Amino acid sequence: MLRLPKFEVAAPQTVDEALALLAEYGADAMLMAGGTDLVPNMKHGLFEPKLVVSVSAIDELQGVAIEDDGTLVIGAATTLQAVATNDEVRRRAPAFAQAAGLVAGPQLRRMGTVGGNVMLDTRCQWYNQTHFWRKSLGFCLKKDGSLCHVVEGGSKCVAAASNDTAPTLMSLGAKLVFARRNSEGQVVRKTLAVDDLYKSDGAFNKKVAGDELLIAVRIPAGAPQHRGAYGKLRDRGSIDFPLLGVAVRIDLDDAGAVADADLVAVALQARPIRLKKAAEALVGNTPGKPGWDEAVDAAAEAAYGQCHPMPNIPGDHDYRREMVPVYVRRTIRAAVAGEGPVHHV
Repeated sequence: MLRLPKFEVAAPQTVDEALALLAEYGADAMLMAGGTDLVPNMKHGLFEPKLVVSVSAIDELQGVAIEDDGTLVIGAATTLQAVATNDEVRRRAPAFAQAAGLVAGPQLRRMGTVGGNVMLDTRCQWYNQTHFWRKSLGFCLKKDGSLCHVVEGGSKCVAAASNDTAPTLMSLGAKLVFARRNSEGQVVRKTLAVDDLYKSDGAFNKKVAGDELLIAVRIPAGAPQHRGAYGKLRDRGSIDFPLLGVAVRIDLDDAGAVADADLVAVALQARPIRLKKAAEALVGNTPGKPGWDEAVDAAAEAAYGQCHPMPNIPGDHDYRREMVPVYVRRTIRAAVAGEGPVHHV
């Protein structure tokens, strides 16, 4: 049985109280919302905080709201289940709702949160193991060691971003609201585009500090003819992290042609990857009309050329690459048809 190390828990009631604790404890504190990723990682000895700051009791971090301009505002501690089943989220941001509904399994979605998934730690089959296992093999770049077991001689961690919601939020142009205390002790907030959050360092793939708290996710109103879908490849029908995730956004014009599109893939590298050439192949083409199937094929081939999975997560990386065009085609067609998520075992 894997046991948790000794630590203290604080349950602040406000953002200000949470930030005060982060400022006081510094690197010895870690934030927890649902705990579905943090707790197992602590059992594995990957994280060793002296203080766990639970934000689940902070009202400001809960719920879904719609602003006058149509912007969806989702509190960071809102559960994935609440997002996946919210009618407004499903209507306005279908790919995001679908992705939330494919994270883990039903029990974990009732505990796991939007903020927790956005801020999810990168994963690697050589890192997400017990302390005994990692010590026996030899510690890696991401934790306690200086070797990369994925890339021989590698000097940069290539653990994979595995958060299902991240590519959908990127495709939707979402923004994140963070709060922190400045040098004078005042609470200040900043808004950061999801695109600007992630970096290509698997050791820590986010451009925020440990004393910053994610408050909310903001998704701008979509185009009138917005379509979206999320495709997830995994070994089992639930529980598993993605072996590949593909988010698709398609905006149609009044004539039914693709006016704009965006495709983003996840679980390949340390950050989600925007498939720009794949999206460009769709623009100007009309679903169901001559040339559409060729455009979808061109998008799939462009994605295949850009995506090069590594042996950083479980699953044969050559197989994962061959599934890239398959999932791009399926997810594009699901988005256009207004169908549910794409997932195939």
